[in-house]
Amino acid sequence: MHSTTPESQLDFSTALINWFDQFGRHDLPWQKQPSVYRVWVSEIMLQQTQVQTVIPYYERFMARFPTVQILAEASQETVLAHWSGLGYYARGRNLWKAARLVVYDYQGVFPHSLAGMMALPGIGRSTAGAILAIANQQRHPILDGNVKRVLCRYDAVDFWPGEKVTQQQLWHRAEQLTPYERIADYTQAIMDLGATLCRRSKPLCEQCPVAKNCQAWNTGAVSKYPVSQPKSIKPLRSTMVLLCCNQQGEVWLQKRPQTGIWGGLWSLPEFDLETGFNQITCLVEGRNAMAHNLIKWPEFKHTFTHYHLMIQPVVLVDVQQVLLEGEWVSLPSALKRGLPAPIRKLIEKLGE
Repeated sequence: MHSTTPESQLDFSTALINWFDQFGRHDLPWQKQPSVYRVWVSEIMLQQTQVQTVIPYYERFMARFPTVQILAEASQETVLAHWSGLGYYARGRNLWKAARLVVYDYQGVFPHSLAGMMALPGIGRSTAGAILAIANQQRHPILDGNVKRVLCRYDAVDFWPGEKVTQQQLWHRAEQLTPYERIADYTQAIMDLGATLCRRSKPLCEQCPVAKNCQAWNTGAVSKYPVSQPKSIKPLRSTMVLLCCNQQGEVWLQKRPQTGIWGGLWSLPEFDLETGFNQITCLVEGRNAMAHNLIKWPEFKHTFTHYHLMIQPVVLVDVQQVLLEGEWVSLPSALKRGLPAPIRKLIEKLGE
């Protein structure tokens, strides 16, 4: 990994902050009155999710939960309902758990130290550093996906950044380049650089404020970096979901366990693809004639980080009792609950 002299380190932060003053993003909702609470919520939402996607969710979330006390006092179900559609639902569960810790164990005051912030559920080193840097002007390096991409190109890092040794080197490099003044602006600037110029595809290198010392740019090898993870084929899994609707226009929903995918959300009864159809005919009253009433909707694919899930919806209308745990919920009420994105689409389709 390339190292720089102190002069070039200063050049990096100075050039970046000067660029940020002129071209950076200054009107993001969490930049207004940037309290630890507001910044914390934004940083959790921004994990694995782009800014433009986050903004409307953030604004609705803050309107409903303007303080950590109000968030802590809400039910997990209410919080997840406001998270529904944003994905990676463990973030929403951890946000709620952390709020309760802050309010009931820390008297409503967020930790001031990096270690204390990292002790809260769902907060790693980079997120903790970003919160403390932006909200409290504490000097901490960050290393989110955007920053990794910037540093990998700037230093032409010839290894996949997910490797442990490479991660350690990138943390050291991020520490080197972090200035001692205007910490919040620098932190936002390096994230903005990765999001707006040093993009994953079609980077705008000609506009980059640190291009003159960027090794990838100077060697014409920008597309090579960051080095990709060794390819692996995502496994394919399958499931069958039952979409029951009664004569009152209600849908049958189940609360999912806290652990596993879609933890704590409301969803549809789920069955093994091979045996599910026979199970369904045995679980719903009137099963002798029920097989004629079952409708299979087209199977579709939903992709998670580590695998693909093929979902086979089975629809049953005008049923009055389901021999499964759960409850009947009107369609408008169902759509207000915390639902996984593909399940929400199925219920919306049922309503149509």
